[in-house]
Amino acid sequence: MSTDLGGKRQLIDDMLEAYPAKAKKDRSKHYEVNNEELINCGKCAIKSNMKSRPGVMTVRGCAYAGSKGVVWGPIKDVVHISHGPVGCGQYSWGTRRNYSSGTLGVDNFTAMQITSDFQETDIVFGGDKKLEVMCREIKEMFPLAKGISIQTECPVGLIGDDIEAVAKKMSNELGIPIIPVRCEGFRGVSQSLGHHIANDAIRDFLMGKGELEECGPYDVNIIGDYNIGGDAWASRILLEEMGLRVIAQWSGDGTINELMIAHKSKLNLIHCHRSMNYMCTTLEREYGIPWMEYNFFGPTKTIQSLRAIADRFDDHIRANCEKVIAKYQVEMDAIIGKYRPRLEGKKVMLLIGGLRPRHTIGAYEDLGMEIVASGYEFGHKDDYERTFPELKDGTIIYDDPSAYELEELAQKLDIDLMGAGVKEKYVYHKMGIPFRQMHSWDYSGPYHGFDGFKIFARDMDMTVNSPVWNLMGTPDRKTVSV
Repeated sequence: MSTDLGGKRQLIDDMLEAYPAKAKKDRSKHYEVNNEELINCGKCAIKSNMKSRPGVMTVRGCAYAGSKGVVWGPIKDVVHISHGPVGCGQYSWGTRRNYSSGTLGVDNFTAMQITSDFQETDIVFGGDKKLEVMCREIKEMFPLAKGISIQTECPVGLIGDDIEAVAKKMSNELGIPIIPVRCEGFRGVSQSLGHHIANDAIRDFLMGKGELEECGPYDVNIIGDYNIGGDAWASRILLEEMGLRVIAQWSGDGTINELMIAHKSKLNLIHCHRSMNYMCTTLEREYGIPWMEYNFFGPTKTIQSLRAIADRFDDHIRANCEKVIAKYQVEMDAIIGKYRPRLEGKKVMLLIGGLRPRHTIGAYEDLGMEIVASGYEFGHKDDYERTFPELKDGTIIYDDPSAYELEELAQKLDIDLMGAGVKEKYVYHKMGIPFRQMHSWDYSGPYHGFDGFKIFARDMDMTVNSPVWNLMGTPDRKTVSV
């Protein structure tokens, strides 16, 4: 495939010809072809963090999904109430695969779905009384729960339920923190605002309220890792082998106490910049804790990040860091030696949320795969500024593309692998295009760290080189016997 920039721009223009003139003009602002001039100018030319165009199917989530599904849901010893109709709560149940330790229903509630199940009468008369009853029932049924969060759905914001008053009253009555989170789905333009709302609630109700008995010079927080498929555990292994002590995980396999003692850390390590950058800047402003972004996808980026983290400490940690890298280097070389010949030159297209459109690039490149197009569901300007330097010239970059645009690009770029979310998965299966669900690792994982890369490499090979694709007939390809 030619990397001619003009040709790529023409490809985008041809694709957008299907839209009326006004829609075409609007959507063209959400596309760019990566080039050296764009990288060096230091400006983001893509329109982002804007409302999706009405009538154009989008793959975005809502503010409720960002709060309940991403930030609060993985906190394991808190019961999270989906306050509203059952449908939104059902969508958030078990879709993120946030692994957590403990006994389900006793001291771990991540896989449980608690909803106020709004009916028509609740819409008319309000759900405040029902919410009070629920809080009492939760305290009685789950006495080891350390807190309750109230995650509001759209109808609650429309009818004006006073969840703050209920939370304050019931917190005093039950003696546990009850945190109201105003994350109605209609707020903002995507789930990104839901992250922000959730973080604001943590800041206002929990931050700085805990005490750590013994503080050490190597105490760190893992921020913005939701332990999907065990990612945070794989990352924590490396940090602890270096000699660091992880005192809080925000929020995968995390606890309410960890949120309350995080201000005792010496360094915040943020993986998902999009969902948790607010907390790092707040902790820096309020408590003077420095922070840095790191990337544990693929051995190249993991090694770079480990060394960058070690440089924030002393010679002892730096020496340990090199020992950790040496320990895993032979194994990583063997994994690359096994899978790279099978994946070399395969073309990958991505549309994911959070950090993944840029953080996963290095892992694919370690396997010899080429990212030909990438973009964000709900990225902001700073996400794209971080992404441009990671991609090669000629790579198509997009923001909030529609289902039609993704399908057209996949066909025109003749890709070998699509990485996106569960809503897109089966469309590409029907198109005969190998697909990986890159939000929750398609029931696999972890993908972070050295342990995760072994699984990542296996999964990509298993997906791309599966003989099943040769057994499928598609409109542009005849069935091939194997």
